[in-house]
Amino acid sequence: MGYTLHFDVVWASFDRLLWGLALGLQLALAAIAIGAAIGLVAGFASVSPSPFWRGLAGLYVTIFRNLPILVIVLVVYFALPQYGVRLDKQQSFIASLSVYAGAYLSEVFRAGLLAVPKGVIEAGRAIGLTRLQTNIHVVAPIMFRNALPAFGTTFISLFKDSSIAAAIAIPELTFQARKINVESFRVVETWMIASLLYIATCLIIAALLRALERRFPKF
Repeated sequence: MGYTLHFDVVWASFDRLLWGLALGLQLALAAIAIGAAIGLVAGFASVSPSPFWRGLAGLYVTIFRNLPILVIVLVVYFALPQYGVRLDKQQSFIASLSVYAGAYLSEVFRAGLLAVPKGVIEAGRAIGLTRLQTNIHVVAPIMFRNALPAFGTTFISLFKDSSIAAAIAIPELTFQARKINVESFRVVETWMIASLLYIATCLIIAALLRALERRFPKF
């Protein structure tokens, strides 16, 4: 006998999938915000004249870019409490995703910094700006525009990585889909709807980011 699709059970629980989708987006947004701050510091450190800061940034990037995100999540959630660092499920996942994102965004920002024309930096110093003022008012805006496409790609990847939160029972979209699947035994229908929600959300995010890119001139 062939498998017959029945979406009634899934549609009855569609609000749970939407709630899980919204939670996944919240986790990704929090992680990209914190990860961007970490990546910005590491990015500037990676182009610093100081070998110490370059080495420290390189070590951070090397470690966290080569660790699977699931390993980071499990270590933060299960291992850190043994050393007195106690976070709830969402806090531990956001922390894990943030340090993981920061390693990738460090390279994104480093590439953006290297693409800033040296003449622009020299012009900022020539009008009397300090190194810090030049970085804030001259370098950073150009760097952010250059890095925007890669930044958007990283955010979409982080949103998809939010599905790993199901491993520690955070009720985002994948967790909700698994729960509906167990309750209804409608495997194909549940994962078809969940997949379409992921695809639609990623396409909307990509469209919004492209619109944002068009609002800023490219250097």
